[in-house]
Amino acid sequence: MIPRIDLAALKMGDPQALAAMAAAATDVGFATIHNTPLGAARVSAVIETYRAFFKLPEADKAPYDMARTGSNRGWGAAASEQVDPEANPDFKQVFDCGVTLAPDDPLLSNPFYAANRWPVAPEDFGPLIQAYYRDACAVGLDVLRGVAQSIGRPRDAFDAAFDKPMALLRGNYYPTRPDTAGAKDFGIAPHTDYGCLTLLATDGAPGLEVRRRGGGWLPLSAPPGEFVINFGEMMEVWTDRAVVATPHRVIGGSQERISVPLFFNPAHDTNIAPPGSDKVIRAGDHLSKRYKETYLHLREKTA
Repeated sequence: MIPRIDLAALKMGDPQALAAMAAAATDVGFATIHNTPLGAARVSAVIETYRAFFKLPEADKAPYDMARTGSNRGWGAAASEQVDPEANPDFKQVFDCGVTLAPDDPLLSNPFYAANRWPVAPEDFGPLIQAYYRDACAVGLDVLRGVAQSIGRPRDAFDAAFDKPMALLRGNYYPTRPDTAGAKDFGIAPHTDYGCLTLLATDGAPGLEVRRRGGGWLPLSAPPGEFVINFGEMMEVWTDRAVVATPHRVIGGSQERISVPLFFNPAHDTNIAPPGSDKVIRAGDHLSKRYKETYLHLREKTA
């Protein structure tokens, strides 16, 4: 059973909400949350804005192609990522953006903090997505505080690491599954997320499947205004495996699907080594390694 958690109750330290979050974090690896400041109308507007962009002709999207820019900002075409080396490249399209920094911020030279690339169409894409990014990060921090409290840590245990987060907001477009697709073809192949916490909005269409602890796959969806959350490899390391990263996938089906994950990751130089460890594992180094394994244009550049 995947817990369903009231975020307002979690913020107030409600015992039932904390117990549900503890189960999600330490056992299941997934939950859904509701009663957040991001309502259904707001999320639906974001989803439809991404949909309008993805429906543009390829020539209109090409100027924002991440394979040209070298950073994870902008558009990723179908088959531009391969999360599982044993599977074929994923057939989804993506659009990535991150934190907006001042023009003179020295962090802009770091690929994880590169300037965002906003398309000219659809109209107001940049302002609408930027505003959602800001507010989704606030929700992500509230969730993370609940996670900290649920596993016996101070509520603000992770706060300082998110002053300039490497948080990445992504629009995913999963088309209907191609007729030619085989056993090695996925919207996104089985994987664990690379970072800390994922806050996922969807259009409600089915597609996401979560690996059961005993084997097999469990379908999971949430309507606009409710969110799926899960934990990544970084969080598993950072908490010395108190929090678990659970594999998941999207095979694709007869319906197209839009999802909008916020990958809520800490600042680049955050040491994510387990507490009390004498190791230093920088968050940026972990993500850099995983991105180079996934983005085909980065893999080619590394080779």
